[in-house]
Amino acid sequence: MAPDVTSLTALWWAVIFSGFYHGINPGMGWPLAVSAALMERQHSGLPKALALLALGHFLAMIGILLPFSLMILLVAWEVEIRIGAGLLVIAMGVYLVINRRHPKILARIHPARLALWSFLAAMAHGAGLMLVPIYLGLCAIGADESGHLAAQALMGNNIITAFSVALVHTLSMTVAGGVIAYAIYVWLGLKFLSRTWFNLDLVWAFSLIVVGVFGIYFAYSGH
Repeated sequence: MAPDVTSLTALWWAVIFSGFYHGINPGMGWPLAVSAALMERQHSGLPKALALLALGHFLAMIGILLPFSLMILLVAWEVEIRIGAGLLVIAMGVYLVINRRHPKILARIHPARLALWSFLAAMAHGAGLMLVPIYLGLCAIGADESGHLAAQALMGNNIITAFSVALVHTLSMTVAGGVIAYAIYVWLGLKFLSRTWFNLDLVWAFSLIVVGVFGIYFAYSGH
């Protein structure tokens, strides 16, 4: 079966745009990169901080996606797995709508441990879960083969896809967050940031619900 090029392209753009969305969201850490650079009083502090945030985010994405790359081996249960993943994403979104408090553990992490903070922040906010329906949609394209050898090939392809999705998403996030962080660092400063903080927590929660709903819809429709 030939891959659906339109669906494939749309899903990869979804990976990229979700990265931009995560990067714009201050909850994913770009204000910490600005703060770290201003405290070091060196331009090199900003890319170093962004790299650490990217590392933590990438590890969080892989930590979520890899288990699904093994589950998708059960081709016969592919639709059920995608629906279950969609419900999980919706549940996370509903939880964040109800519980608006930030996890206390994030406030206890030393500001210098940016990679650890980024990893835990992505996990706590369900950033990796947002990618799961998109990732499963990518794995579902052209995955109608059966048999032991086909299953082995499918597992290898899905693991590669998991790393590719995590990498592309993280690069997009780093570019978006880095542009904002650089602009504030060079022209506006930390004082502007403290006065003009914008909160996307509620938007984030509802976006998880929307992604979960679309994931279930596409699983049912066979996309």
